[in-house]
Amino acid sequence: MASLRVHPDRLEIQLTAAEKALALRREEISVPRAAIRSVTITDDPWIWIRGIRAPGALIPLVLAIGTWKFHGGKDFLIIKNKRQAVIIDIADEEYARLIVSTNHAVDLVDTLNVGGAAAAEVDAAVAGGAKSTVTTVGAKPKAKPKPKAKPVVAAKLADASAEAAVGDAAAAAVATKPRATRARAAESA
Repeated sequence: MASLRVHPDRLEIQLTAAEKALALRREEISVPRAAIRSVTITDDPWIWIRGIRAPGALIPLVLAIGTWKFHGGKDFLIIKNKRQAVIIDIADEEYARLIVSTNHAVDLVDTLNVGGAAAAEVDAAVAGGAKSTVTTVGAKPKAKPKPKAKPVVAAKLADASAEAAVGDAAAAAVATKPRATRARAAESA
């Protein structure tokens, strides 16, 4: 999955090798933060696609990676399945809009904070020559250990099915004996 990095002056989207190949793109995408007009979170990114794919890859409702051209310009998409996505509207850049599927959409929107107090702080820090800090959005969380199945329940089920099988086998053995043998077995019992 693409890596999103928020710098004080720009947003970088670093594509994996597979994403670069599917999008037919060699370079990373970099957008100045001053050019970002709005950031929106959506649960269904597929309804935001506009225009035609050129160049890129599309498997409907599964994968959309690449450039989509429309009458007013171009959009860049990295949409995977039904994941949440962030729609970033941009002014005066190569792309008019970026649509990126991410598991960390809320963190990205909070980090970008378009038009808020954080934007003024970033502008002041950049103008004052402060040290650059980079925020990586979407760090992979540690995997939680999977709970183990309880073998006791399975053993109880196996015992119950074995008892049922033994009972069924005895009944089947009695049913298959000739009538005379069954009569003698009934008399002796």
